[in-house]
Amino acid sequence: MVLLVVLGLFLHGCNGLRMVDLSYDLHSGAITWPFNPRFNMSVMYSGFWKTHIWLENNRLDLAEHTGTHVDAPNHVAAGVGPWNNHQIPIERLGGPGVIIDVKDKAEANNDYRVTIDDLKAWEERNGRIPYGAVVLMNSGWQKYYPDYSAVFKTDNISDDSTYHFPSWHEDAINWLVTNRVVYCVGGDTPSTDYGQSTTFPVHLILSKENIIGIESAAYLERLPESGSTIFVPVLKIRDGSGGPARMFATLPDDDGDETNKAGTLLMSPTLQFVLLLLVRVLYF
Repeated sequence: MVLLVVLGLFLHGCNGLRMVDLSYDLHSGAITWPFNPRFNMSVMYSGFWKTHIWLENNRLDLAEHTGTHVDAPNHVAAGVGPWNNHQIPIERLGGPGVIIDVKDKAEANNDYRVTIDDLKAWEERNGRIPYGAVVLMNSGWQKYYPDYSAVFKTDNISDDSTYHFPSWHEDAINWLVTNRVVYCVGGDTPSTDYGQSTTFPVHLILSKENIIGIESAAYLERLPESGSTIFVPVLKIRDGSGGPARMFATLPDDDGDETNKAGTLLMSPTLQFVLLLLVRVLYF
């Protein structure tokens, strides 16, 4: 009976809910800042253990800021104030999704930076940016991943003065922190500052305000401008300055499609009924 109640509550909570993956695979080609070591997974054991149980166990070596990842506030600031990874309150790792679509502008200008006007235009269409929002730029940069030269728009990946990719303007970030309450800010490129930045003002503002930075978010075209809830479950590394995150979003399922969609998990009312019926048959 207890099992039925728990399962019923779970299914009720999943009613009409779609889950959307927003993260890239971690592998040797995963994007990181080019002076970082590349991700490496080495096999420690793969075979039968104690003659009858198959066992796989791998070792991971990577820079914290690899693939879809979080910048903790201490990433660019020393001292007591900014949070390390393990100090970030769990409630700050998610919130209402705000997707700022600048794909056309980024296509025309690889050095484009999200402006205050972009934020105000979003609010004209969708209403005020919600309290505790996760605000992400969608520049369409996913089409270049994981080609390093294409992502950084350079023929010399070792020279960071040649990097070109869009991100945020510091004026827009200042407007956000002054006029709205947001928990996370980022986008689908390798940095919250654009590729030509040498002073990284956006990083510094986010750090000062203890706002979580998000870099290399994936599949943002799967989300509407508003209406999603985005979760950013970063690894809880003690004293870490960031780390990989298996980002995902939830959306209400409004289209009536009861089949699983690419990159999403959907539990339809029909499936819920079948599972509840199965539990009743098995346990009563």
